[in-house]
Amino acid sequence: MAPDSRMVAMSNPLQSTPGPAVPGDAADDALQQVEHQLSLLWRRARSISHQLSRQVHPDMEPAAYGLLTVIRREGPIRLTDLATCIGVGKPSVSRQIAFLESIGLVYKEADPQDGRAQSIRLTEKGEEKMHQVQDARRQVFRERLGEWPLEDVQTLADYMGRLNAIYGDGVLNVKEPEIDVEDKPAGV
Repeated sequence: MAPDSRMVAMSNPLQSTPGPAVPGDAADDALQQVEHQLSLLWRRARSISHQLSRQVHPDMEPAAYGLLTVIRREGPIRLTDLATCIGVGKPSVSRQIAFLESIGLVYKEADPQDGRAQSIRLTEKGEEKMHQVQDARRQVFRERLGEWPLEDVQTLADYMGRLNAIYGDGVLNVKEPEIDVEDKPAGV
């Protein structure tokens, strides 16, 4: 089975071929630009997340900063719900929460709905640190987007919301390439 030509165009540079433009080329070009811009944004976001986490604590990993952000937004939350919320396994979240607890940014308390379970919440110190860092981050947005018309900022937020909704589950659903039996190495 041949690979989907749309996926090839997304992952490989388009070849410039002489002749009349094919209607699909404009869509492929636009998708390639989206892919490129998202890749830049993701790289920069990872870098910023790393910087923000270090502002909270010098040994903090960006993943822990993300957990603090969710806990601050959601309020007291169970470990299982936190793991589900960010789409990673409970052991990874548990390790990060143990670190955050050790540096005094979160604490666990009995869940009011189920005394056997525990909820995680920010400590006063955790709330203060997150407030400082998020205020600084918001100021950077104001500086970088301050000259944009408010309408453009709102349009950007709307489009980003639509894009996030499409990728809401965080699963790509990319099909594995089919391999012909003749192409498989011996013994596979």
